[in-house]
Amino acid sequence: MGTVVYRIHFTVEDLARTRVAPVPPPLIELSSSVRTLQTGGHPVRFGAWRSRARARLRPDARMVMDLIPPRGWAPTFLTPAEVGGARELLERVRATPRSRIRRDLAHVAEWHPLPPWTRDLADDPDLLRRLCDSLDHVFDVLLAPSWERITSATAADRAVRMRQALDGGIEGLLAGLLPSRIRWNPPVLELAMLSGFDGDLHLEGRGLLLVPSVFGPNAPTIDIDAQPQPVLRYPIGGAGSSDSPPLFPAGGRSGGRSGGRSALAALLGPTRAAVLRAIAEHPGCSTKELAARTRIASSSASEHTTVLRSAGLIRTVRHRNTALHSPTAVGISLLDAPDAPERG
Repeated sequence: MGTVVYRIHFTVEDLARTRVAPVPPPLIELSSSVRTLQTGGHPVRFGAWRSRARARLRPDARMVMDLIPPRGWAPTFLTPAEVGGARELLERVRATPRSRIRRDLAHVAEWHPLPPWTRDLADDPDLLRRLCDSLDHVFDVLLAPSWERITSATAADRAVRMRQALDGGIEGLLAGLLPSRIRWNPPVLELAMLSGFDGDLHLEGRGLLLVPSVFGPNAPTIDIDAQPQPVLRYPIGGAGSSDSPPLFPAGGRSGGRSGGRSALAALLGPTRAAVLRAIAEHPGCSTKELAARTRIASSSASEHTTVLRSAGLIRTVRHRNTALHSPTAVGISLLDAPDAPERG
């Protein structure tokens, strides 16, 4: 880790109130996706997604990109750290008080110039409406088609974080988030930011919301103004690696059925169906735990998870030397279908 770091200071109360978001707040993830769209990094993972998005975005999407640049600060009112339905949150953005808009824009202007049109944003209802229409459109293009895949990926990462917390407490969780750029030096969490930004944040009993991000760069980002507690975003396991597999493969919406038909046909056996159900009922379980729950050998459980993963029905992440399995949205849908394989 470099010598320039951003420091987050914890008290005992902060450790007790630190938590991992159950799902990524939609508008925070939208902010990350807008930044990722504007960069050229990780073409294997994001190349097909970028191509589809750029072909579908309208010219007015530029308003959102003006306020959420590839690097630097963005107005917090556009990207609230609230978990909930995307449509409801987008409507709340439309109702942002003028004083909040002015305050957020002034904060951003301290760090980098804003486009001239933002000077009238707080006092021009039509301009704010156009910005919010643009934000709705950008969400529909960048995230809505893949939201189930995104939540599946973050759920698998969360299972790893819960395992870290069980093994080493909250301090173990903090130490394992992203060792290349996040270091736990009690009672301070040190972040090596891509921007080189340094400074200190005293949580003062609020704790920290940890948000796994599919689109986040291979570095942490911090939102110190988020309410009710600051937000630390970190990339899901492997998200920043140049050799990560495509999360959004060419030629398909979210779901991952493409290319997996022969593997799906193999699922019709009762043992593999039982393995899939056990994973759905115990997300984040290890191969050894899965074998015990289904009463099969570990080697057999490993073979079944390989097939299920190839079919896009489960996602596997590693914690140390342990493989942890969680269901994808497609796997859950298959189990919920009237002709689910366990009946075959």
